[in-house]
Amino acid sequence: MNAELQYEISRFYYQEAYLLDSRKFEEWLELLTDDIRYRMPMRITRENKDGSNILEDMSYFEESKKSLTTRVKRLRTTSAWAEDPAPRTRHLVTNIVIEDGSTEDSLVVRSSFLFLRSRAGDSEMEQLCGERLDVLRKVNNQWKIAARKIIPDQAVLGVMNLSMFL
Repeated sequence: MNAELQYEISRFYYQEAYLLDSRKFEEWLELLTDDIRYRMPMRITRENKDGSNILEDMSYFEESKKSLTTRVKRLRTTSAWAEDPAPRTRHLVTNIVIEDGSTEDSLVVRSSFLFLRSRAGDSEMEQLCGERLDVLRKVNNQWKIAARKIIPDQAVLGVMNLSMFL
């Protein structure tokens, strides 16, 4: 990969983090393709001899653009109790590695993330970290996320709910 593409993709992820942390969720939805597959498979703890500790057939969530749009709309209602008052979040993205995708206009991007959330007057921060594996596709000359697989590092998540977007 060339340095210009690395910069372009890094800026794409920084902008995405800004939109999420600024609660500009409708703008964040514009970064997603209409056929996105957005999922977080479950991690379990087991011995190496028993195989992967990622359960691909079980997930914390597996969503489409439609379900993500519904979640965003729900956040704007008065019944989104977990989001009122709005928590303060920070999405940190690093270790961005870009590989060629399956087509000329797609990329596979691996990144590490740290998500922090502060709620109301709580003194403790919730945090979640892990790896994301994305497929980016160029649509109308703009990169969009066509698939996101979020792999948490924790087998037991250290957050009160999964109302956030990662």
